[in-house]
Amino acid sequence: MVVLGLTLALAGCQVVPGDGPWMGGAQTTSTEALPFDVIDLTPTSVVAFRPPATVDRPSITSNLSAGARILVAPGDVIKVRIFEPYEGSIFPTIQRPGADLGAQRVTDDGTINVPYVGTVPVAGLDLTQIEQRIAERLKGKAQDPQVIAEFVADRSHTVMVSGEVKSPGRISILDNVRSVVDAINHAGGPYAQSAQGGSQSNQLQVVVRRHGQVILTAQWSDLLNGADIPIEKNDEIVVRPNSRTYTILGAVAKAGNVEITKPNLNLLEALGSVGGLTDERANKTGVFVFRMGDLETPGARARVFRLDLNQPVSIFVAQQFGMQPHDVIYVTNAPLYEYNKIVSALYKTFSIVGVARGNVVPATSF
Repeated sequence: MVVLGLTLALAGCQVVPGDGPWMGGAQTTSTEALPFDVIDLTPTSVVAFRPPATVDRPSITSNLSAGARILVAPGDVIKVRIFEPYEGSIFPTIQRPGADLGAQRVTDDGTINVPYVGTVPVAGLDLTQIEQRIAERLKGKAQDPQVIAEFVADRSHTVMVSGEVKSPGRISILDNVRSVVDAINHAGGPYAQSAQGGSQSNQLQVVVRRHGQVILTAQWSDLLNGADIPIEKNDEIVVRPNSRTYTILGAVAKAGNVEITKPNLNLLEALGSVGGLTDERANKTGVFVFRMGDLETPGARARVFRLDLNQPVSIFVAQQFGMQPHDVIYVTNAPLYEYNKIVSALYKTFSIVGVARGNVVPATSF
């Protein structure tokens, strides 16, 4: 009677440790009692869950002009040089040194000082307009003056790049920096590396703020694939870690959290990255993927996908099923393996009982 009671207790109750939930009750049809839908992965049903194709699309920054009009602002440092065509005038000729009036910081009220001219408002003008304004004010004081203005230090036309880059700080957009990718590359490029030694592009997120508002949140890999956008002065660009992982449990060679180091990872690749299923333990008819929500529709009902790897076509199905961050793969144990665990537990239990009574339980009894 004792043996029968212990046998029923071990066989009918989940007292034997396991690697994950008991999946015997998972049905293919949804009911209100279940907080998730169960979907069998077949050549027909997997079509809706294929990973998106990787397409290198043209960047919208490709049409930006490298000669965009840049306006001088307070804080900028510019240099003005003035030449005259004839000797004996108030300014030297272009062949003689001394025409450089030195670098000047544009004051807070937007002006600079020019000899024989005085205070000249320059804020809001581009370099060509500044040259024309100074030349206009030199009429009657210099003979056909030639004015050249150029930037020395850009203080206002900058963007801030911070976070996981090699050289964080302010980057001048006058140095042919026209897009988010340009700015990050001018800051030395991404610094963080994948923990598993793979490409870091799928593990970094880029956030762009403009006038205090977030205008872009994207993976670094997406920007490289064509999602890059133009930048404006005073933009803030933050590169931060955004670990994209899936979890794998159960009868696999190596369980745990795994980084998604490539775009469009499929289920077969996900299983292969941990060494695949273990021959002596895995139930090939019980491969499950748990997904809470969806990347496209975050509020979607949770789903459990079931794959039967005993069917040869399932290999092709697994290649078409796209993995998402935070997915959980669970490979159940084979029934025989579970039975052996129960037998082993029974043997240990009765061995203890036998020792307690002074009897030795033969190893062949079970």
